[in-house]
Amino acid sequence: MKLHSLLSCSLTLAGMASSVQLTFYGYPDNAPPGAGTAYNCGGRNFVAGGSGTHDDPLTIATAPGELNQCEVIYVPYLKKYGRVEDSCAQCTDDWKSGKQHIDIWTGSNTVDGGQQQFNCEDALTPNAQQTIIRNPDFNLEVDNAALYDPNTGTCGTSHTYGVRQFSHHFRVLEFDL
Repeated sequence: MKLHSLLSCSLTLAGMASSVQLTFYGYPDNAPPGAGTAYNCGGRNFVAGGSGTHDDPLTIATAPGELNQCEVIYVPYLKKYGRVEDSCAQCTDDWKSGKQHIDIWTGSNTVDGGQQQFNCEDALTPNAQQTIIRNPDFNLEVDNAALYDPNTGTCGTSHTYGVRQFSHHFRVLEFDL
């Protein structure tokens, strides 16, 4: 008889949260409009940003208590790291109803992308719930493409990775009993 067991290679201390709603926000739809954040994490001085690497995670917003303030997560859907630096009113309402929801920063912290950015945020938002990885290793794969570039109007929809594509972080071990 063989026993199949999924063991985490690079996520031994990590946790996963599945069924997370992902949405996107930026300069034009932040409250108030701009790049201000609720928390000062990593020396950003209350300004949203990030490239999505472990050392420069994207700003994410969520409900107080859903994730820890300044916590770093990994989002397989984007192949990017994020850090809880902001709060989100809709996320808070959803959390009170038992739904997990994070809002991910897009675009510049100095340029308002207007309607074009709103359209990009909507296009990036997946229809299906996603999985996030809490306490991730620092060396997970990162896609360096911007989610939204207000200078060119480029939206990073070709840099999303479907529903829950994180199986490369696991291996199957077989044991003979």
